[in-house]
Amino acid sequence: MYAIIYDFGTSSVKTCLFNIDSEITLVTSSTAAYGIYTSKNGGAEQDTEEWWEAICSTTKALFGKSDVTPDKIEGMAFCSQMQGTVLVDEKGNALRPPMNYLDQKGVNEYKECMGSGIIKVSGCSLYKLVRNLIVNYAGSVSAKDPVWKYKWVENNEPDIFRKTYKWLDVGDYLVARCTGRIIRTADTAFATFLYDTRKGKEGWNKGLLKMYGVHPEHMPDIIECTDPVGGLTEKAANDLGLVRGIPVFGGGGDTTFVNIGAGCTRPGDTHIYVGTSGWVSTFMDHQTVDIDAMITGVLSAIHGYFNYYAELETAGKCFEWVMEHLALDEIGVYLGKTKITDVESKYLSLYDYLSEEVSKVPPGANGVIFTPWLHGNRCPFEDSGAGGMFFNIRIENGKKDMIRAVLEGICYHLRWLLECSAKKVKTSDKIRFVGGGALSSITCQMLADITGRTIETVDNSQQVGAVGTALVVAAGIRGTDVLELSRQLVKANHTYTPDPLNREVYERNYKVFKRLYKSNASNFREINNG
Repeated sequence: MYAIIYDFGTSSVKTCLFNIDSEITLVTSSTAAYGIYTSKNGGAEQDTEEWWEAICSTTKALFGKSDVTPDKIEGMAFCSQMQGTVLVDEKGNALRPPMNYLDQKGVNEYKECMGSGIIKVSGCSLYKLVRNLIVNYAGSVSAKDPVWKYKWVENNEPDIFRKTYKWLDVGDYLVARCTGRIIRTADTAFATFLYDTRKGKEGWNKGLLKMYGVHPEHMPDIIECTDPVGGLTEKAANDLGLVRGIPVFGGGGDTTFVNIGAGCTRPGDTHIYVGTSGWVSTFMDHQTVDIDAMITGVLSAIHGYFNYYAELETAGKCFEWVMEHLALDEIGVYLGKTKITDVESKYLSLYDYLSEEVSKVPPGANGVIFTPWLHGNRCPFEDSGAGGMFFNIRIENGKKDMIRAVLEGICYHLRWLLECSAKKVKTSDKIRFVGGGALSSITCQMLADITGRTIETVDNSQQVGAVGTALVVAAGIRGTDVLELSRQLVKANHTYTPDPLNREVYERNYKVFKRLYKSNASNFREINNG
């Protein structure tokens, strides 16, 4: 069977055509970018028409790259960025530019609500935090959390707020545009931290809605990620170049499906993802939380299961920053020599090129350490004012040392998240490494050496969320168990074991890395928070 999956990321969509039979095959794919528009007040907004244009152009491109025709498509779904805020009218039209998960305009709304109360924990009202923890093992303890975006619109754009019919996440908006049905999937509902995860009580929690001042009528009906939503409308089909009536499944967030696409479908299976953001996630059959480290069990695609999820907000984004700024001269030379016309292939090739260059630098980057907090940090400490830094640059250090330090810094932080996760749950000895970061064997070995764990990779690593979503669609159409289907079809293709010769230098640098935030927290606060 053929399925189209939209891997809808922070800054681009990769539209994938899969064939799922005795194995899962990526037939072809097409990518298009869209903007993120930041503002000095912490805003990070996007444009729904740019989103839709990217989806339409990439969908049509699939059929120019393959022999598959639109009438052969049996299902479609979105695997999208999460914790955005899209306010829509009764027809599903966006009333204002969507706020991306990076948006933190609602910092005052956060402080006014969570900063009140006599007893506080990490600056948050203990009473409100405990109420949230009882309901869903989570809480809106960051200015980037969706409820503060919603409250910001209420306080600053009352005319728009009055017109609001429903409050959606990014993927839910796109599903509504395809089907005409306005719903939320359970995972994106949970991501508002207003959803009750207790067995038998699943759904919007009236007490939390009241506590945060959220209008109950703004909250859509909730379905499971694996549920079919409806058929593709005629208008959407015409825009996309598809056939009316193709089943559209609930889909959900990127974190929801990656474990399935990585083949981590038994409780205790751990994977590490590095894309624009990064995370460490362990598949669980129960929910738990670590308030100190800001880690919680988020809903998985399958009812009754959770992903214990620790996030690094800028992982691959740091390496993208390196490409655009630190390695500018190398990029100019490199791109001048290449004749690759496809942008994605060119930059994947560039990633390989830079990875090869940093492999010439010894482990430990000749003493240079980088902190990957280019847009603040969430786990294991919450600080929107934290920033990236290069530590211990000396006269003998060169640019290649700094580039390697960026990759090592990402891996140090992922180890930190892995260690924090292991305090609450049992993580697996073998870890699946997925996302664009796993395309470099240099980075894979680096991650093995720094974490001390065996690292495995899989096919279609960069599309792993889309793979998981495709398996959900296939299982839904076939009426089979998606977890078992994943175990059958997703296998490791390469294994990397820690090199003991690199242990000493990485242990030394890692200890220093973990101290850098505590040593500089007040400096970040003074410069970035006034």
